[in-house]
Order: sequence, then C-alpha cells, then structure tokens
Amino acid sequence: MLLEAFRTLDAEIGVALRDRGVTDLRPSQALALLNVDRTGTRLTEMAQRAEVSKQAMMQLIDELTASGCVRRTPDPSDARAKIVRLTAKGVRHRAAARKAVASVESRARRRLGNRRHDILRVILTELVTVEE
Repeated sequence: MLLEAFRTLDAEIGVALRDRGVTDLRPSQALALLNVDRTGTRLTEMAQRAEVSKQAMMQLIDELTASGCVRRTPDPSDARAKIVRLTAKGVRHRAAARKAVASVESRARRRLGNRRHDILRVILTELVTVEE
C-alpha cells in the first residue's frame, strides 16, 4: 500500500509540474533540485538529504546536468569533490518543483484532514527512521 501511495503522489507531482509548464523533469529529478542550496551542494549531502545512495543521486545529477538544470564545479575546500549548482533553468525548475510538491501536499492534507495528515507524517517518519 505504501508503494501504491508513493506512485499516486509521484504521478500527482508530475501533473503539478506539467501544470506549471515543466515538461522535461520527472518528479524524482524535481525533488533532487529541492536539495540544491543557493550556493551549491555536494552530491554526498544531497544524497543524505534525499536518503538515497550516492550512486542514485549521481544518476539524477547526470540527468539534470544533461537537461541543463545543474552544473558541477570544483569544491574549493576539497579538490576531489564537486559542488552541484543550479543553472538559471534549474532555479526556475526548482521554484516550480517547490510549488508542485506544496500543492500535492496541500491536497493530501485536505483529503485526510489536518489531524490524520499529521499522524500519517509521524508514522511515516517512524517507518523511515533507522534505529541505531
């Protein structure tokens, strides 16, 4: 059921992106853009924020680079690392992604009601939190 809920919300984010004129991003790519800070972000930090592997985030960054949404620049504090930075297109797409995700979450909150929505968030957080 969690997988089906994910697929439904993912599809809703895709529709919300298209409604905002963004036709060249998948929801997963849009969500990756939300993990890029204004000054740029290391790939490892983006992967941690998204709770995905570095390899999975690298693939998303490769796709976003090819579509012109991000660019990689050398990290001045570590010659081995790269900083992911948004291009002008990436800034526009990130803004649309933020609005798309907010609209989908708002619809979910209306469907469930505030109390049930908040309870669901707590339960989902408990499910994804790894006990140490």
